[in-house]
Amino acid sequence: MATMDSNAPLQLVNWDLAASSAAKLAPPGPRLSAAEVRDAVANLRELADLSVEHVHRITGLEAARDLRDSELIIVDRASWAKANTQSFKVLMAPAIEHLAQTKAEQLKAANASLGGAVTGAQMGAILAFLSSKVLGQYDPFVASSRGPGGRLMLVAPNIVSVERELNVEPADFRLWVCLHEQTHRVQFAAAPWLKDHMMEHISELTVGLADKAETLAERLTNALKSLPTRTQDGKDQDDDGVPPSDGGILSLLQEPEDKARLSHLTAVMSLLEGHANVVMDAVDSSIVPTVKTIRRRFNARGKTRGPVEKFIRRLMGLDAKMRQYSDGARFVRAVVDAVGMEGFNRVWERAENLPTEKEIHAPGEWITRMGL
Repeated sequence: MATMDSNAPLQLVNWDLAASSAAKLAPPGPRLSAAEVRDAVANLRELADLSVEHVHRITGLEAARDLRDSELIIVDRASWAKANTQSFKVLMAPAIEHLAQTKAEQLKAANASLGGAVTGAQMGAILAFLSSKVLGQYDPFVASSRGPGGRLMLVAPNIVSVERELNVEPADFRLWVCLHEQTHRVQFAAAPWLKDHMMEHISELTVGLADKAETLAERLTNALKSLPTRTQDGKDQDDDGVPPSDGGILSLLQEPEDKARLSHLTAVMSLLEGHANVVMDAVDSSIVPTVKTIRRRFNARGKTRGPVEKFIRRLMGLDAKMRQYSDGARFVRAVVDAVGMEGFNRVWERAENLPTEKEIHAPGEWITRMGL
């Protein structure tokens, strides 16, 4: 029987296994020749650089003039999954440290019996599913090779797959995607305090959940039982016939204090995603000639998802994330219409200027609080 090294780091998730499992389980991407791969990577890099100028013009954020503290990388699905295991490891570190200090024996027992293998495999399966869905991502939590500013990843096979599925002009679609992702990069450059602010609140949330680890299995079971069923008319309903919140399992597991933490993070994510969508949609045909066709076809994609994918998205809270895009975009547009982009950009000055979840749905309250 293998013995556990008492000096080995405690690891509830085998991150290497998660990355390798995701790479094995991820669906194959579009078939491309070596030359097509090189051309796509070069084109994405060129368009990503070009998009920064448009982000600067639309947002008025001076941070868009200089993004040298972060890096742009073009990745495949396996590389995206591996990068996210690195990010999750950083985000979970405070909770693991907290458990090591408060529940050392339980943590050692769990580490000895599982070695992170089960959770690593489960995380790998989740990342495999997501690796074929994500077009791009800005990760502020893992420092880039160029500095502390994070990494912007564009997932080349997924971008090519979607542009083929939609039958749209590749260069136009790629620039459209780059506008959204580069906006995230600019947001964190314009608000250098934002990374630490989010890290603090994510840590509080994960530590809070770690404190309730003993009842996690019971709450998870209850959450699964609470997932809605499909009716013949295609609507999701709970037993009482009321449409559920659709926030995924995470939202069903929270205590009141956790819900407050999650509410703040939801508001921040809604702001970031909504702002990026507004920038992406601010371009006209002079920049992206086929932008109207791209918007129409891209927005219609969700209607063609099968029941299994819809269930998985619901389980993981991905539909709630999609609402963050639309809710945040409505907030940004309402504020910009009322007080202009310069007034809206007050949001990047300090943490106290971030909107609450209530204000995301009531922009006038944020405007009043800011004295605009």
